[in-house]
Amino acid sequence: MTTPIQGFSKLSKEEKINWIADNYTDNSEATLEILKTYWNEDSVLQKLHDEFIENTISNYYLPFGIAPNFLINNKLYAIPMAIEESSVVAAASKAAKFWLDKGGFKTKVIGTQKIGQVHFIFKGSSEKLQVFIDKIRPILINDSRAITQNMEKRGGGITSIELRDQTKKLDNYYQLHCKFETLDAMGANFINSCLEQFAATLKRESHNYELFSEDERQIDVVMSILSNYVPDCLVRAEVSCPIDDLEVEQSVSPKEFAEKMVRAVKIANVEPYRAVTHNKGIMNGIDAVVLATGNDFRAVEAGIHAYAAKDGSYRSLTHASLEDDIFKFWIEVPLALGTVGGLTSLHPLVHLALEILQKPSARELMQIVAVAGLAQNFAAIRSLVTTGIQQGHMKMHLLNILNQMSATEDEKKTLIAHFRKNAATHSAVVEALQNLRSNL
Repeated sequence: MTTPIQGFSKLSKEEKINWIADNYTDNSEATLEILKTYWNEDSVLQKLHDEFIENTISNYYLPFGIAPNFLINNKLYAIPMAIEESSVVAAASKAAKFWLDKGGFKTKVIGTQKIGQVHFIFKGSSEKLQVFIDKIRPILINDSRAITQNMEKRGGGITSIELRDQTKKLDNYYQLHCKFETLDAMGANFINSCLEQFAATLKRESHNYELFSEDERQIDVVMSILSNYVPDCLVRAEVSCPIDDLEVEQSVSPKEFAEKMVRAVKIANVEPYRAVTHNKGIMNGIDAVVLATGNDFRAVEAGIHAYAAKDGSYRSLTHASLEDDIFKFWIEVPLALGTVGGLTSLHPLVHLALEILQKPSARELMQIVAVAGLAQNFAAIRSLVTTGIQQGHMKMHLLNILNQMSATEDEKKTLIAHFRKNAATHSAVVEALQNLRSNL
């Protein structure tokens, strides 16, 4: 039985690898070979990667692809995507090409406000607390001036501080609910620093407030932290065209296709089991761009899924309509993103991704990411209501199956040609490869 280890973080990388290989893998030599395969020979780059997180033993690579031909607000983009799932980049590219000669994608940033909260316990009069907060609001802002001055010079900073009474949800529970404008930075460190200063000021001033009783002066700050739910940091992306321009499949008329699309979105809006998978497809596009540009896809995921449930039931993030012979398809989604700070100045591929996107501001990146999600959803629903999702997906997945079975390059070439005309199920690929090998 493996025993716990003390001081793992103090070991060298080689010592960490040897310990993992000896205690948790079947073949230590194979483990070492795999981990070193993914090291960067450039020691400067490897040192950079090693310092992103703790206890690194190698790098974990994802494919870095490009979806071209995205016309967004009359500007052409090639969108970088980092993702492992087959067909995502191809589907996004297909949707971009489809809308390229139909006016492309139109986008608008609705808001850029981000949220942070100081959570605290106060055992006293809520009316007196409100008067107190109103009095110290200028002091809260002034005490954080050293943190906010550079952001304010660029046009950002603290935009509001309000008291929220949550005592009906939890005894004696209140919040300072604060809004921030962080411009091109995602702003997590900025917001959290401001909140911690607010908490310190809140406790200090409460001790000196003459209208509080002794008990009321004992404000208990529980925590100070930003929220990844950002319903006021919102962007809209849409496409539209006359119904007659929706030529997608010979077997489906443009009008029938439009009606099927609208109906499919309505189903996702009323059926949570469908909505989850529907929105997961949207996140295929969103996450791939968020990850490629060095942003926090976990924060984006959490905020977006909360937004999808804002009405009390989990719903579709996209919408579709058919009015006056015009088909319209759109998304409104919260996105807190940054193009400065964090990995943007450290990770070479993140820097390159932003360069490929023509060095966007955070507002522009919000619009690009929303478009990627909308395009991915359009491509997925288009397949679902016409040919079915598996036909295209399995053909894109074909190489994964062949690689799992150690197919040679000649075998891959032969079977790729074969499955251009045949359904590429897993069992069909296995059988075709076995037949090919038995006939040699």
